[in-house]
Amino acid sequence: MLVLLSATSAPAANAQAPGHKLKGESANSYRVLHKIRVPGDGGYDFVYLDEAAHRLYLAHGTEVAVIDTTSQSVVGVIAGLAGAHGISVVPRIGKGFITNGKSDMVTVFDSKMLKATGEIKSTGKSPDALAYDPASRHLFVFNHASGEVTVIDPETNKVTTTLSVGGALEVGRADGRGSVWVNVEDRSEIVRIDSKKMVVAGRYPLAPCEEPTGLGVDANHGRLFVGCGNKMMAVVNAASGKVVTTLTIGPGVDGTEFDPTSGDVFNACGRDGTLSVIHQDTADSYHVVQNLSTQLGARTLAVDTSSHRVFLAAAQFGDKPAPSETTPNPRAPILPGTFVVLVVGK
Repeated sequence: MLVLLSATSAPAANAQAPGHKLKGESANSYRVLHKIRVPGDGGYDFVYLDEAAHRLYLAHGTEVAVIDTTSQSVVGVIAGLAGAHGISVVPRIGKGFITNGKSDMVTVFDSKMLKATGEIKSTGKSPDALAYDPASRHLFVFNHASGEVTVIDPETNKVTTTLSVGGALEVGRADGRGSVWVNVEDRSEIVRIDSKKMVVAGRYPLAPCEEPTGLGVDANHGRLFVGCGNKMMAVVNAASGKVVTTLTIGPGVDGTEFDPTSGDVFNACGRDGTLSVIHQDTADSYHVVQNLSTQLGARTLAVDTSSHRVFLAAAQFGDKPAPSETTPNPRAPILPGTFVVLVVGK
């Protein structure tokens, strides 16, 4: 998941007004409750929630903004980064970690003081997503460009293993039971890593899913939820690696998350500015309950499983420039001062 700069021109936000319901939705439907303004400009990527500490972290170009979800205010900034992407916090040791895609390293920070304390430089190329695995007590960094997974001991900040996976690695998740999963975008497959043996333990095709990015995990039922670039979400049996079913979502998904308490799966689809909500009826039965209008470019998210609120990063975009010899595929620029977090709930 590279820094988000929409390829679609979106001169104005289309955030849904509080209380507005789409046709066919009930009073109990999700809606945009608030917009939190966040200072700073530039691209944006992952959203990470430390639920116990009520802190939301947003990768935002050269910094990570930290929001108190109770007061809905910015309480800190971790600056001096080089293409911030993935974020993870390990509360038991009071440390957090941020990938720097442009400098191929990980920044270590104090999660209480919100200050950078060190760097880990032995990653692969373009470190992107990262995930802490409680089963092995290690941090897994997914390097998008080199197709490697860098395994780090978060207590010592040392790289312990490098696993060769291959392909363009996207979002990775740990199930807490000894498996770490990662989407391989250009191969349309999902890979399982055995975090106890530290080996690649399985490769599973995701057809008809193409360009998998977002990834949610239901550890209790052994199901994976994969957001796909061809406007579908695939449900995968984690034991067999087989695709159980697929459901239609919007275009441009980057973030897919599961709320085990409500049984809802969320897909943030940036190209049409929708949040696709899918409900889990049983482990293998699902239905789409809502396609909420959010904001164009809102394609990464985090879910608070206690309040059942969803946080999405978004900004407004200017007109897409004409292609040139040096920039054949230009992106629409983010308009200064428009970066926000959308708070979605009922």
